[in-house]
Amino acid sequence: MINKLYDTSLGLLTDLYQLTMAYGYWKSGMAGKEAVFNLYFRKHPFQGGFTIACGLGSVIEYISAFGFDQSDLEYLGSLTGSDGEALFEPAFLKYLGELKLDCHIDAVPEGTVVFPNEPLLRIQGPIMLCQLLETPLLNLINFQTLIATKAARMRLVAQKDTLMEFGLRRAQGPDGGMTASRAAYIGGVDATSNVLAGKLYGIPVKGTHAHSWVMTFDSELEAFETYARYLPNNTNLLVDTYDTLQGVKNAIMVGRQLKERGYDLAGIRLDSGDLAYLSIEARKLLDEAGFGSTSIVASNDLDEYIMDSLKIQGAKIDVWGIGTKLVTAFDQPALGGVYKLAAIRDPRGPWEYKIKLSEQAIKVSTPGVQQVRRYRDAKGFLADMIYDIDQYKGGNALMVDPYDFTKNRSFENELEYEDLLQPVFSNGNLIYDQPSIEDSKRRVQDQLRNFHQGIKRFVNPHTYPVGLEKRLFDIKTELIFASRAGGQPSGQVAKPI
Repeated sequence: MINKLYDTSLGLLTDLYQLTMAYGYWKSGMAGKEAVFNLYFRKHPFQGGFTIACGLGSVIEYISAFGFDQSDLEYLGSLTGSDGEALFEPAFLKYLGELKLDCHIDAVPEGTVVFPNEPLLRIQGPIMLCQLLETPLLNLINFQTLIATKAARMRLVAQKDTLMEFGLRRAQGPDGGMTASRAAYIGGVDATSNVLAGKLYGIPVKGTHAHSWVMTFDSELEAFETYARYLPNNTNLLVDTYDTLQGVKNAIMVGRQLKERGYDLAGIRLDSGDLAYLSIEARKLLDEAGFGSTSIVASNDLDEYIMDSLKIQGAKIDVWGIGTKLVTAFDQPALGGVYKLAAIRDPRGPWEYKIKLSEQAIKVSTPGVQQVRRYRDAKGFLADMIYDIDQYKGGNALMVDPYDFTKNRSFENELEYEDLLQPVFSNGNLIYDQPSIEDSKRRVQDQLRNFHQGIKRFVNPHTYPVGLEKRLFDIKTELIFASRAGGQPSGQVAKPI
């Protein structure tokens, strides 16, 4: 079955309730009603101060191939309701089979540093189509954004050291492994052990050998000599199978043999024990033997906190092999992104703004056709202002903190800015000049360099200013009061003069 999993239409990569709602829109004559949905998250992962947007490349691939094939329709036709009768009538299935994804999609580029409540994607089009996209878009964005953020945090600690992703064997299935390798590379790792990811995404692949290789031979030295004999241009030796420091000495013996053949001992790997102590002692042995350029690779359930601790202890580690805690986002398994309706209208009519209320302020959605404007000065990024593209047309702006209306900031028209959401699909047609994976990787580091160091702290990070443009804040407040007063508000607002 696994060989068939991805050799098929992905039209049914959704939750059933998306299809039942689509059927309800179609039956009620509402399928063509125009809507706007925003995809965003409410809280930074890992208790951090920033998040890295990732997954747009996969979204583009999914949207470009969107559709239901005959086997999808036959399967949907076999579904029944609680009365045993067909869940969907044949005419609806025929309609699904002829669907064209006539939507506009705007998105922040992969590798962009983003913050809670900012739309990462804005989807506009017939409400039924927008609804069908909810689950797959969240699936493609949430996990990759989570992993890219984790990798970026590790890159902050590693600085100029090499980061390698070793997590395929611990990933949540083949897709978890593949998407994690892609997102981790964008987030900041230099290479992966995942050969298929190397082939499909162009990520550099690296690797050493396992303990089983050493255990196969009568002695560790024989194992090292044999490996070096046949792979002299990739000799990274795992030295902790029996006695780590003796393993380093055996590696040095093999390194001398390699030098006689004109090759270098590329590295040794430590996979257990006191990595700080062992790396320091191994470095001494290597340097004294004339192997100052031989790298020390460390692995063993590393994450950014352990890496930081090892750095503080003076560990002599050049290459970090990160596995389980990166590809599984070990300390936070999900991002928690959401996809909320923000406006609806009859074709070419006025927008009716929509809001989702909650007893928790963080779960109250923001209405409108949103864009995010990032302001900067000569020192770097200053603040992000979320605005409605119909209500704010530019010029001087006032930004209000949605959780404390007494906090506001004004921005002069002359201040430099960038609007983060860029057009990707127009009427279902791809119009976006998609960056390479290397460009997205560079964007992460370019972005992070322009933010205050405080947001990059792991403990009590600084909160970067994000707020609503005053008119959008007023619209949201008006809708909240109207709803609290006991009625479903019309949500219609006047156009700005």
